[in-house]
Amino acid sequence: MADYRVKIAGVEFENPIIAASGSYGFGREYGQFYSLDEIGGISVKGLTLIPREGNDAPRIAETPMGILNSVGLQNPGVDYFLEHELPFLKQFKTKVIANIAGNTIEEYCRMAEKISDSAVDMIEMNISCPNVKEGGVAFGVCPATVEEITHAVRQYAKKPLIVKLSPNVTDITETARAAEAGGADAVSLINTLTGMAIDIHTRRPILHNNIGGLSGPAVKPVAVRMVWQVRQAVNIPIIGMGGISGGEDAVEFLLAGANAVAVGTHHFVDPMAAVRVMEGIKNYMDAYQIERVSDLTGKVQPY
Repeated sequence: MADYRVKIAGVEFENPIIAASGSYGFGREYGQFYSLDEIGGISVKGLTLIPREGNDAPRIAETPMGILNSVGLQNPGVDYFLEHELPFLKQFKTKVIANIAGNTIEEYCRMAEKISDSAVDMIEMNISCPNVKEGGVAFGVCPATVEEITHAVRQYAKKPLIVKLSPNVTDITETARAAEAGGADAVSLINTLTGMAIDIHTRRPILHNNIGGLSGPAVKPVAVRMVWQVRQAVNIPIIGMGGISGGEDAVEFLLAGANAVAVGTHHFVDPMAAVRVMEGIKNYMDAYQIERVSDLTGKVQPY
């Protein structure tokens, strides 16, 4: 029997498939199609310290091979999640990753402290958020800031800490190294690429927020390249994501250096996406007689 288990920062997942934050809510809707036990983990909808209604509509726009979104972190807040959503998720074997976002370091620290006293398995820190104390520049674009916020949150996080890296940087290996230096137990990448779409008839941006985050198959080659680069730069585990829509896509990320993979946007096309991706990995392993999925990690052979 093949072994599909993977270990990320001491946490064992039944398989390497994680539902990416933002596309999967809190799992309730997808749980109507299959048991959540079938996937390794769920990174829940991004949580903020207090509830947020998100940005004004329109906030989703289709693009060739992907979507732009500027949802704006609509969520019920971390306290609601811990009281009402976490008990539902803990009925399953799937590991629960709380994705947190904030506008100040203090907000991140307070959320990490709250979550650390719960049954959540890991914390994923979204650092693509604007740092309001530094003029609105995203935390994740400056290595020094990445190390600073990671180090600060590390003091409050009693759970393994994942730092989700932004691709909107000159050199992602610098921010990856900064996260590791700050005490991150793992990194996840990539978050969305900044993009824009314009309605040529109204001559106005399609998104009310003017710009948004691009995800979907269009970003996959960029994501695979960045995972490969980061694998050479850090020693901590990597969760790879960006445009995964099938098993072969996932295997690419594993070969590039990911220890696990996250499936996001394709859920909007196929609610069974995560399960089908895992089936594709199994088929690949059977075809090449691979006994352990962890043996695929980093096995690309560059020229």
